[in-house]
Amino acid sequence: MRLLLVRHGESEWNAARRLQGQADIALSERGCEQARRLRPVVEGLAPDRALSSDLRRAADTARLLGAEPLALTADLREIDVGAWTGESIADIVAREPEAYAGWRAGVHAPERGESWAVFRARAARAVEAEAAAGGRSLLVVCHGGVIRALLEHFLDLSPSRIIPVGPASLTTLRLSPRGAARLELFNFTAGLPELAAPD
Repeated sequence: MRLLLVRHGESEWNAARRLQGQADIALSERGCEQARRLRPVVEGLAPDRALSSDLRRAADTARLLGAEPLALTADLREIDVGAWTGESIADIVAREPEAYAGWRAGVHAPERGESWAVFRARAARAVEAEAAAGGRSLLVVCHGGVIRALLEHFLDLSPSRIIPVGPASLTTLRLSPRGAARLELFNFTAGLPELAAPD
């Protein structure tokens, strides 16, 4: 099976470089356009089914990609960043540089935030349950952290070794019946890649 992992398009808080976590923030106009540009690529890969985070920035991206029917799940929500929700990344880095670096590496959780291990387990559980239904390909529209968590789960790639996933980008994994996975594509966009994407 091929997993088609798409990060939602740019949100209003991505544009302002504010951490969202599980805050339900809408796509920006640019984010809507990013999703529309990616649609022919996703349609060309012809996913059998589509699964999305229930947060509107992901669900709206999935709809703009033409994903129908679409199953929504809270298990694909972004990691809960607790007390950092809504804060600017620059402010967090200036105030708590080591804590922020630890969070990006998956070894620190902000106050009232979700641990990386719990987050990774819920995201993997959701995808594995859907993949178990079979088929050739599964579209998963989610968040940058979810994609990094799935890369660690399937490929043993530590989050500290993965750059932030670009908005409206496509990452594909090929799963074999024996449980092995291979990375086919990472951070592909319908335009220029965004290599300094916001978390």
